[in-house]
Amino acid sequence: MAEIDLIKEPIKEDLKRFEKVFRDAMRSRIPLLDKVTQYITRTKGKQMRPMFVLLSAAITGQINESTYRAATLIELLHTATLVHDDVVDDSNERRGFFSINALWKNKIAVLVGDYLLSQGMMLSLENNDFELLRIVSGAVKEMSEGELLQIEKARRLDVEEKVYFEIIEKKTASLIASCCAVGAASAGAEQDVIEKMKQFGICVGIAFQIKDDIFDFEDSRSIGKPTGIDIKERKMTLPLIYLLNKSSRSEKRMIINLVKNHHDNPKKVRELVEMVRQSGGMEYAAAKMQDYITQALDILNTLPAGKPTEAMKRLVDYSINREK
Repeated sequence: MAEIDLIKEPIKEDLKRFEKVFRDAMRSRIPLLDKVTQYITRTKGKQMRPMFVLLSAAITGQINESTYRAATLIELLHTATLVHDDVVDDSNERRGFFSINALWKNKIAVLVGDYLLSQGMMLSLENNDFELLRIVSGAVKEMSEGELLQIEKARRLDVEEKVYFEIIEKKTASLIASCCAVGAASAGAEQDVIEKMKQFGICVGIAFQIKDDIFDFEDSRSIGKPTGIDIKERKMTLPLIYLLNKSSRSEKRMIINLVKNHHDNPKKVRELVEMVRQSGGMEYAAAKMQDYITQALDILNTLPAGKPTEAMKRLVDYSINREK
């Protein structure tokens, strides 16, 4: 049995039930809108977020109708942010498929994103899931703040390690944290348990993002060399911040100048990638990542043991040790 199937085993039937609730929530009587939302459901990913929601509910209580709505709310709001992101980034591809804006242009993509956001809110309000809506709305707010903070810092390239962790906690970890928190809340868990699951999700999300940073400096299996995409996009990631912290003042100026003014020069990018690799930045980032994984597993070990908890541990491992 594949690793992903082992993770899904305790919640296999629940994932099927979630899919039905999600598809129903996406439906519209407007033919164009229905066509776009059907395309979205066909191109969905590995269901990582619903798995975090369902397993969190199973660990802290019992999965119920509120849990399926919680997972659907997460997916609706997250899908809306992805649709809007593709417009902002002028991206024509998402998970190997054409993006909504590539197929139907920006205006329709923005309106579809708005529709998904409103559907998520309406689903919660119609079922009095106020706590679930509060948790997920908080995550969307944090994600927006994280993106804007990253954009602001990219202009000056003055990201310190503390600011870097603030950005990724907001931008990436807040979503996984909300998955775990709404899962627990939907199962009727006490507030301290909900908070514990939220902290677990934050640790997993931070580890997940650090792994993503490390990917950029690793040899790609397809091309045999690092991609340096984050440098090209002028993102200050943990391995690069480590290099800056180890560099002299003149070296720092040279590195920042390279990122700011030569990020579109493949030769210069490769030189900087090699500097990061030689500095020990990747090893430093890997050690930090492992610290957060350990914290996440320590939290899980305080919760009831059983198949859902073991599946969650597998999901953490799968999330971090994935192929990009």
